[in-house]
Amino acid sequence: MSRSAPSPGPIEDLDTIHERVATRLANLGQRYTSGRRRLVARLAEAGRPVTLPDLLEMDDGLSQSSAYRNLDVLERTDLVRRLATGADHACYELAEPILGHHHHLICVDCGTVSDIRLDEDLERRIDVELNDAAARTGFAPLQHTLDLHGRCVDCQ
Repeated sequence: MSRSAPSPGPIEDLDTIHERVATRLANLGQRYTSGRRRLVARLAEAGRPVTLPDLLEMDDGLSQSSAYRNLDVLERTDLVRRLATGADHACYELAEPILGHHHHLICVDCGTVSDIRLDEDLERRIDVELNDAAARTGFAPLQHTLDLHGRCVDCQ
């Protein structure tokens, strides 16, 4: 889990996001179809994890069935991350290779998910502690995620 190089920060430029996604899909023998491209654009524009209904509302050209299929492909290729929030719908976001390493604040009442980034020194200390705990059990970690569940300011 110890990252040899820090993960990239978030990409602000949509063209660069599309290039990264297209390259990764091509390397995995997948096509970057117009439906996948639209989903990636909406996820990038949202700037936060969103539900499928949110995505469909953002782009009336997306159909629910093809959006689910394309999200599945993008998730299996590690380009999109699905977050189970306990709400009616899971949330989706661009994955760490695109957004960079971050964590989440998840509201247990309304299901809102917010991204948070921790200080690099704190991330290194967390990595060391988690690697040490894993080593004691013979576990081979790949990465870590931290999601803090609670109530957002609107639900308190």
